[in-house]
Amino acid sequence: MNFRIFFKQFTFGLRVYLRLPAAVFWTLAFPIVMLLGLGTVFGGGKPPTAHLVWAQSQQGSPDDALMRTALAERGLEVETVTVEAADERWRAGKLPALLEGEGGQYRLRLNSYLAAQGAQAEALVQQAFLVAQARRQGAEPPARLPVEMSSPGGRHAHNYAAYLLPGLLGLNLVMLGVFSTGMVDVTMREKGGYKRLAATPLSKPAYLAAQLGVRLVIMTAGAVTLLLTGWLVFGIRSEGSLGALFALLLLGAACFIAMGYVLASLTRTVEAYGGIANLVFLPLMLLSGVYFSLDAAPHWLQLAAASLPLAPLLSALRAVFNDGASLASQGQAMAIVGAWAVVLFGLAVRRFRWV
Repeated sequence: MNFRIFFKQFTFGLRVYLRLPAAVFWTLAFPIVMLLGLGTVFGGGKPPTAHLVWAQSQQGSPDDALMRTALAERGLEVETVTVEAADERWRAGKLPALLEGEGGQYRLRLNSYLAAQGAQAEALVQQAFLVAQARRQGAEPPARLPVEMSSPGGRHAHNYAAYLLPGLLGLNLVMLGVFSTGMVDVTMREKGGYKRLAATPLSKPAYLAAQLGVRLVIMTAGAVTLLLTGWLVFGIRSEGSLGALFALLLLGAACFIAMGYVLASLTRTVEAYGGIANLVFLPLMLLSGVYFSLDAAPHWLQLAAASLPLAPLLSALRAVFNDGASLASQGQAMAIVGAWAVVLFGLAVRRFRWV
């Protein structure tokens, strides 16, 4: 391969990419926005505090003081409001749970539309009520199981932002391949760019190698900025080897870049490609555990997700990043992603055409 031709194609491809504000945002800025937003909302900087609204017509009862103390011990931030104000907020659908009553006579209302948040509040309120009753009768509160906060691998007790960051690293690879790579390929073909390139001495291997180089540079820049953001804002860092982390990112990039070319070969227009891209991207994002674990999903759905390339990649990234796992220990996940990469690369080479 002529290095001079490769370098010219590489620099040209990089300039084209940097002139597309939307592409730069989705691959470089979007993951940072999601990390900052979700990491903060779901307890990135400190343990999350549950909020509970308590509707009371009067205050000062000794029973209420016991209940309030027990609620605070369980991490519930209690906001006391009048019955009228509580009813207004309840009817507006703003409360997952509402505690009512005073003097030891209480009732908990749960919002059926916010069942998950309400169930968490119910468990804490029920515990607090038992403790308050025991103290009122002069008895010792029920014993509680000891709780230890740690990561699955026992390496460090990081917060949700540390779980989210590897997920965003993997999701960024999907976006880089499905949208950046595939969309550019369809656009070049639709607008006749490939026809012009076909009339030049440029070979397909040189062109594809240059495009791959551009996207690997973009992937590296996105990963570095995301890792720096996690370290500076949330104080999280990789517990494992950065070399192992980037080796997994390279494997994932190869897989999803090839996927982008394969998807692009299925259509001739940008409009049609948008539908195909979203048909692939959305299931990968929703079923692979980018934002939350899929442990509560049906078993068959978990098995289906594990056979897709993103889920095992995220599992390996989290094992290395959060728990310091070695690359060798992630052989099964790497084998699944590698198999997808080989199949998709073979299809991409076979189906790639200038016109």
